[in-house]
Amino acid sequence: MKKIEAKIYGIEYKPLLKEKRVVIDMEKLDVNTNLPSKGCIVKDNDFSFYLSKWITPKRTRSYPYEKIYNSLFFSKRITIIPVVKDEGKDGDRDFIQWDTISLMSLLDVFIIFAVYTSAERHSNKTKEKITNQKIDNDFIMNKIKEIKQYHSSALHWNLKEAKNLDRLFFCAKENYLQISKKLNVSMHNFEKFDKKIEELKGSLNNFINTSRKNAKEAQIREVETIQPKEFLVNAKKASITIKNYLGGKYYLTVDEIEMVGNKIFLIESKHSKSSFPSIADIKDGLLKMVIFSNLENLKVDGKDMEYKAVLKLTYKKMTNKKELLSVLYEEARINKFDLVLKEI
Repeated sequence: MKKIEAKIYGIEYKPLLKEKRVVIDMEKLDVNTNLPSKGCIVKDNDFSFYLSKWITPKRTRSYPYEKIYNSLFFSKRITIIPVVKDEGKDGDRDFIQWDTISLMSLLDVFIIFAVYTSAERHSNKTKEKITNQKIDNDFIMNKIKEIKQYHSSALHWNLKEAKNLDRLFFCAKENYLQISKKLNVSMHNFEKFDKKIEELKGSLNNFINTSRKNAKEAQIREVETIQPKEFLVNAKKASITIKNYLGGKYYLTVDEIEMVGNKIFLIESKHSKSSFPSIADIKDGLLKMVIFSNLENLKVDGKDMEYKAVLKLTYKKMTNKKELLSVLYEEARINKFDLVLKEI
């Protein structure tokens, strides 16, 4: 397996794939009820920003990259990320990882770290699961007001807020204990909460190191697995480790690689079994292009190589996509990556 390493010092990217924008006055905003799943513009008198919310801290669930792509059109962008989401013993449980924080900082996105405060029992009474989890809207509104008065970068804000993660993990644990008791639902073992809290109390570096170990292990697992939604011609998945100017590392995967002479093509593939990849899938791929098109000092097995980022869309049938493709080809041209279409 090829070992690909690169550095990234900054982001230069012009997004073009706009959608109809929802605008909400801040005084009418409730992040649990009327914040659109793809995010929206929020206006507070002369202050406006793009706000989005992750349902879970895991980057591979619920298309969070689509939300972040949507925010790239705005100079001020804020995203809400729960530090943990526990769906009950028979569901998933995800914890925030340091590289998510680092990636948002690189993209100049302000993070509001949140905890879930209430939930409902899952409709399937035989399962130990909860649903419809909600966060404290007043807490979010107060954090937005703080950001409004904050005049440093998203990087500085995110580092400042990350120092409170031990307290937030403690709050999340207490909330899930109460939810478990109130709804009579078994949750996952709470020992991992205690471990996270102890990690963070000792030093943020402990949390960073553990997160990176977990990210590295996940990267290895992903390289070894081809997901059902992927259609890879040569199945040459590869891992790529990207280091930023602060020493932060991102352990990502590349769906396909092709090597021609001293050049490597980093190919992000999106596939549809029926017609054409969804907008959510395409934007997920485009956010990878934001990262891959800004790499420097790329090495393969220690050897310097030229590279090209590629977004490949494979499909069974294409109908009336002329306008979409026109925008995508122009976005690829401006941002210097290749767009490849392949009917299968």
